[in-house]
Amino acid sequence: MGGYMNTAAALSNDFRSIFKTEKTPRTFFAPGRINLIGEHTDYNGGHVFPASISFGTYALGVKRDDQMIRFYSKNFPDKGIIECSLSDLAFDQSDGWANYPKGMFLLMKAARHQIVHGADILYYGNIPHGAGLSSSASIELATGVLLKGLYDLQTDTISMVKLGQKVENEYIGVGSGIMDQFAIGMGKKDHAILLDCRTLDYTYAPFVLKEHDVIIINTNKQRTLAGSKYNERRAQCEEALRDLQKELSIASLGELTAEAFEAHQHLIRSEINQKRAKHAVYENARTLKALKKLRGGDLAGFGKLMNESHVSLRDDYEVTGLELDTIVQAAWEQDGVLGARMTGAGFGGCAIAIVEKDRTDSFKERVNAVYRETVGYDAAFYTAAIGDGAKEI
Repeated sequence: MGGYMNTAAALSNDFRSIFKTEKTPRTFFAPGRINLIGEHTDYNGGHVFPASISFGTYALGVKRDDQMIRFYSKNFPDKGIIECSLSDLAFDQSDGWANYPKGMFLLMKAARHQIVHGADILYYGNIPHGAGLSSSASIELATGVLLKGLYDLQTDTISMVKLGQKVENEYIGVGSGIMDQFAIGMGKKDHAILLDCRTLDYTYAPFVLKEHDVIIINTNKQRTLAGSKYNERRAQCEEALRDLQKELSIASLGELTAEAFEAHQHLIRSEINQKRAKHAVYENARTLKALKKLRGGDLAGFGKLMNESHVSLRDDYEVTGLELDTIVQAAWEQDGVLGARMTGAGFGGCAIAIVEKDRTDSFKERVNAVYRETVGYDAAFYTAAIGDGAKEI
């Protein structure tokens, strides 16, 4: 907790000077997330296996007596204080990052929660920007727990998680699944979450590695989700599903076993859509297998499934790209690596690798050397600590 507390105390001082007040704000934190396996399966009604990490977003807030909301982010100091009124929370391009908390305010109010006064809120995130570790969902959930705390709202975490996804889908306009918000809201120290995205049934699985670390490798290539091929992939899977529904009574690709898919894939008219659907079905099966491997203590088997996941994302789903492929390929070639894959939406962002603790230094050095030679700039490396979900600190 030491790190949290020091940061929180410093941010509390920042809050008072930025908003020119003597009041002491309440402090909330929401983590980022990695996904161990189960990529691009969430909006396909499949399973995912994410974990919340120790990087995240701090939100410090004080309630006001009027209708005004003032937002400030230490990550975007040039934007200054962004002001809006509780009565006008419409999306506004020029508000940039502040649209995420604005969307949470708006949808909380729409859900009939009593928010009659504004607030001053300071944000600070230490998730590497554009890394695909879900900084947007982290801001949403930090805002969610802050609203619940400041306004004493009667709501539970799962409702907040759904609200965060709704902000993403309907307010921001990105068709993302529920994984990010769920992992961030429901995260638990030293555990990963096996989540069925169709039913929201979930199981915590202890994820404590004695002799290995989970290393996050950031390509340092910015990725933008909304403008990317994300929505295109989602549409391709929906088209494949409609073709399959001509003969199968299924509501999502996540309901299909690999065998059922092989028997019916000829129904999918487009060859590209066949590949997209194949990834969704097989990745879902891999994710369920991965939990069994982990529970059986077969970490090497878990790593092998991670590798297969990356190959599928590269060849069938086509969301990796030069940067991620270079990192993952280099990782596979190092000693002491059990598995490596891209994590998150792809097209840049991060990869993860499971590496023997005493080999991590040489791992970073060698993978970075290959990356710099191929791509022309450095990657960044972080050791993932799996921490708690969104909460007041």
